[in-house]
Amino acid sequence: MKDELLTVKNLSAGYGGRTVVKDVELSVPPGRIITFIGPNGAGKSTVLKTIAGLLPPVKGEICLEGKNRTALPENQIARWMAVLMTERTVPELMTCRDVVSAGRYPYTGRLGILSGNDWTEVDRAMALTGVAFLAEKEFSRVSDGQRQLVMFARAICQRPRLLILDEPTSFLDIRYKLVLLSVLKDLVSRENLAVIMSLHELELARKVSDRIVCIKDGAIDRTGPPEEIFFGGYIAQLYGVTDDLLEQTRQRGITVEELHGI
Repeated sequence: MKDELLTVKNLSAGYGGRTVVKDVELSVPPGRIITFIGPNGAGKSTVLKTIAGLLPPVKGEICLEGKNRTALPENQIARWMAVLMTERTVPELMTCRDVVSAGRYPYTGRLGILSGNDWTEVDRAMALTGVAFLAEKEFSRVSDGQRQLVMFARAICQRPRLLILDEPTSFLDIRYKLVLLSVLKDLVSRENLAVIMSLHELELARKVSDRIVCIKDGAIDRTGPPEEIFFGGYIAQLYGVTDDLLEQTRQRGITVEELHGI
């Protein structure tokens, strides 16, 4: 559809030609948050990495505004899509502001020199994510949670139309989780940004998402709005919670969501 920012057709994602998740069909319109949930090792990150271009698809098609991404220049894709994955290297001898500024490189010339407008975007992104006070701190010397927010600022600084996030709340305490998700919701609403992400915290996924994609046993098991996915006993089924374990959690006053990392 012409109004979709991203369309995924008959996608199989995996490593070295081996399929981990098959038959992925996905359409992402602007102004929506799509969240992948599912058991550990189900393939959520593999699908996201394939959509982001970090892994080649085993088969299938990924289209950006109706155009196959293989036909688009990388610099154009970099302006259009920003990616924040859980795994990352820690750059040495770079300040947090330097790290965030890397998000502007798709807009610079061959020499990679940032303009005054680029630095304005850098400072804006750091202010939005609450890390402006870290600007001159060495990135390798701040906490894991602060690094995560700095990398989030870098992605925002790119001014993408689509943001891909793999477990963005990892390493964050509850305060920083709320900051990140609040900024994310605001950007989606105010700038019509589209977001695809994975979350293991089910209560956060339920609160922040417009649509949930459930991955299990190498395929999409179910999709729908949160009110449908988190209804009845489906979540227990998705995560393989047995009746005996479910009864034990009820007796102890523990919810299925709490059982899975909330």
